[in-house]
Amino acid sequence: MTRKYTEDHEWVEIAGDIATVGITDYAQQQLGDVVFVELPAPGKKVTKGGEAAVVESVKAASEVYAPLTGEVTEANGDLEAAPGTVNEDPHGKGWFFKMKLSNTGELDGLMDEAAYKAFVEGL
Repeated sequence: MTRKYTEDHEWVEIAGDIATVGITDYAQQQLGDVVFVELPAPGKKVTKGGEAAVVESVKAASEVYAPLTGEVTEANGDLEAAPGTVNEDPHGKGWFFKMKLSNTGELDGLMDEAAYKAFVEGL
């Protein structure tokens, strides 16, 4: 499985033409305690860079952008009952949604882990 990152602090893990999307550890640290998530419904079409979900913390509400273009196939319903999972395990159980990719060529515009770490260090 390949994991890529966006400048908006989303991660995406690719398995074939299915991508699992979440927010990075850096993003959850900046947000603070997550108290609510609004997830996209399966079947929703999302466009790279477009709003796909919302995450609210004690500090702020923030959009979660689609890192790639495609169609949502599954939302992580566990987050609605336990939004704090995003803080506890952002790169595991805290995933937001899965999507079927429309254009795998968009992956070329995302960062690998080393590039993302360098990007965050520069903030």
